[in-house]
Amino acid sequence: MSPAKTVKDYIRTIPDFPHEGIMFRDVTTLFGDARGFRLAVDQLLAPYVGQKIDKVVGLEARGFILGGAVAHQLSVGFVPVRKAGKLPGTVISQTYTLEYGQAEVELHDDAIEAGERILIVDDLLATGGTAEAGIKLIEQLGGEIVACAFVIDLPDLGGRKKLATLGYDVHSLCAYDGA
Repeated sequence: MSPAKTVKDYIRTIPDFPHEGIMFRDVTTLFGDARGFRLAVDQLLAPYVGQKIDKVVGLEARGFILGGAVAHQLSVGFVPVRKAGKLPGTVISQTYTLEYGQAEVELHDDAIEAGERILIVDDLLATGGTAEAGIKLIEQLGGEIVACAFVIDLPDLGGRKKLATLGYDVHSLCAYDGA
């Protein structure tokens, strides 16, 4: 009998994408397999079952897929943090640094009420820039971060350490060495 599959078994690695030397961790193969997707969602939400969580925030874009499923299972609302210019209505914005420049994410200014307890969900934690930008937006509206949950952690890029140093609980399902 073969051992049970882990989340990592469903993730495909694509060498040299989007640039030479990068090992791209492709979660679309995880999403495309019913058992793999269920396993990931169940493991992302497991540490938070029974805790008071008011909303799940998903970070653009694969965090929408995971975050929506986690929110559904926890029976709470879902809120997207989107790239600039994608949300209608009044938004708040946060700029963050990428290895090749800057980016900006936005959140509706009425998406979170002061005191609401928030779980942030995304597919990948690399440098932590996107997660930190999302945290700043949530806290600007008075939300309290319960934790940040990711399918993949790339610890060599420092995101987990950055978020932990800022005082946030980080949960990930698997990790890969290198970039």
